[in-house]
Amino acid sequence: MKLVCTQSDLSTNLSLTSRAVPSRPTHPVLANVLLQADAETNQVSLTAFDLSLGIRTSFSAEVLHSGEIAIPAKLLNDITTRLPEGEITLENESTSTDDPLAGEGSIVTLIPKSGRYQVRAMGAQEFPELPVIENTPALHIPAGALIEGLRGSLFATSADETKQVLTGVHLTVQQDTLEFAATDGHRLAVVQTTNESPDTNTETGLEVTVPARALRELERMLAHAHSEEEPVALYFDQGQVIFEWQNQRLTSRTLEGQYPAYRLLIPRQFERELVLDRRQFLSALERIAVFADQKNNVVKVSMDSEEQEITISCEAQDVGNGRESMSAQILGEDIDIAFNIKYLMEGLKALPSVEIHVQLNGNLTPVIFTPVGGFKMTYLAMPVQLRN
Repeated sequence: MKLVCTQSDLSTNLSLTSRAVPSRPTHPVLANVLLQADAETNQVSLTAFDLSLGIRTSFSAEVLHSGEIAIPAKLLNDITTRLPEGEITLENESTSTDDPLAGEGSIVTLIPKSGRYQVRAMGAQEFPELPVIENTPALHIPAGALIEGLRGSLFATSADETKQVLTGVHLTVQQDTLEFAATDGHRLAVVQTTNESPDTNTETGLEVTVPARALRELERMLAHAHSEEEPVALYFDQGQVIFEWQNQRLTSRTLEGQYPAYRLLIPRQFERELVLDRRQFLSALERIAVFADQKNNVVKVSMDSEEQEITISCEAQDVGNGRESMSAQILGEDIDIAFNIKYLMEGLKALPSVEIHVQLNGNLTPVIFTPVGGFKMTYLAMPVQLRN
């Protein structure tokens, strides 16, 4: 095998792929990245697979001789990122007795503008195949809609592995809409985007819960894609989901178990409503957070309908206190309500609008945040009990 590629192409694709390399591989070959070079198409593909998450990326190169080899991912990545920009020749030949690295396996040689690096590699035949879903038609989703939905939901997934189904995003695909939902039991984020897919096989709808880890990599990979209008093909079978676009591929196991009936958590009627400036609210919270960090991350928000303003405050015993007021359009009676400031700030950062609409009933019932504008996102945060 012999190929010539640019340092930036190799480095960029390696950094994307390497995220599926396990830190503690159950088998030595899983610590490698599979490099495949095709002289007919002049394409190089890199694959990493931890038996749960699999990533394959492809890029153009001058392939002089086709071949495939499994190369230690971390070592190759560490070398490549440090090489100067420009062309790199990468070749693999069988070991000879004169070679200081001779022994089992073969040697991959990297030749940049100056220097020469040799890495011991493993045979490609030992590398496990990425899962394939056959006899299932693909659903096509615009990349922009996927990115939008993931940005508005991923942050609300749970990190608690004991509640495994909550560590993923629940994706519902209908003929004309996509819905992304994530909850950790204390908050809920739901995003609806338009599915401009030409598919007719989504009439019955598809529901699948995909691990947040896989979807974070999908979002990162899509951010490198050239066009947000480019459709992403989604294949789903029991226990497995595959996303494919522009010679890129991500495969993941799905999460088993019944996802909570989250739509039932969102109240239909509200006693209090307010509209306020999102950035101003977020900036005030970031300043108050200095004291909230000292006191269980709890912040108090007080509504004053007569003055048409809210006051954000926090008292940290033996440390100090902070208080800020800002104007808001308020309907309903005055109320004091407390939140985990982290949940409040993360939700506000994800809401993509200048102003937000806040709806609530009591000081211990769900509070709903939605953007003022066309974007369909609902963020629900549970208040915490105020202790005097």
